[in-house]
Amino acid sequence: MATTVDPQQATENNHHLVKSDDSKHPANLIPALCRKFWTLGWVSGTGGGASIRDNDLVYLAPSGVSKELMEPSNIYVLSMSAQRDPKKRIYLRSPPHLKPSQCTPLFMAAFTKRNASCCIHTHSQWAVLVTLLLESQSPSSRLFEINNIEQIKGFGKGFGKQGNLGYHDTLRIPVIENTPHEEDLTEYLEEAMEQYPDTYAVLVRRHGVYVWGDTVDKAKAQAESLDYLFQLAVQMRKLGLPWVSNIEQVGPS
Repeated sequence: MATTVDPQQATENNHHLVKSDDSKHPANLIPALCRKFWTLGWVSGTGGGASIRDNDLVYLAPSGVSKELMEPSNIYVLSMSAQRDPKKRIYLRSPPHLKPSQCTPLFMAAFTKRNASCCIHTHSQWAVLVTLLLESQSPSSRLFEINNIEQIKGFGKGFGKQGNLGYHDTLRIPVIENTPHEEDLTEYLEEAMEQYPDTYAVLVRRHGVYVWGDTVDKAKAQAESLDYLFQLAVQMRKLGLPWVSNIEQVGPS
């Protein structure tokens, strides 16, 4: 699927990088995913985004484009191997009259530090509410934990590990504080990755969540599973139910 392009070549042209009849091509997948996420209320008002890595090429949703209206022609493309300075990105394709996503350095962190193939950023209300509940519990709370819920099985055990978490396992998602500018979150997200090497997501307080996966399908499934768990956690808190519990195991492990 990857296309070889001279990384010094600039960049408004190279339309061939985003033209394909294959529905699974990143330039087609990103708009399709963003339309789905828009219907879920995850990417309202141009917020949020998604990026897909195909070997050395990274495809990125632009900034400031309504996600339900995004087209393949809006997609940015860069070569990972051509990047020398994070503040001076070299793009193989840069659509005219648009701006690159401010999420770009955070997406790149998922690709470089976790070898992810897809990273999704949502402004889900449930993600935001969970961070607020944690804040009300303790302003210094930096970790969402939940166990003994079936949907936890939707998450891998961690980077480089085989298999998924089990029903009784505890899912742990670190929380970082929000910053005025999105790109300034990068170092804090990377620190959270280092502290919690098995996580596939990082919450941003009062903002949203970043979720990644080894494949596009896994990233999507984990984003959906996580949003389900966030919504459930909010309802559990309303009912006075704990997110982490000790229950007796039934049947073999």
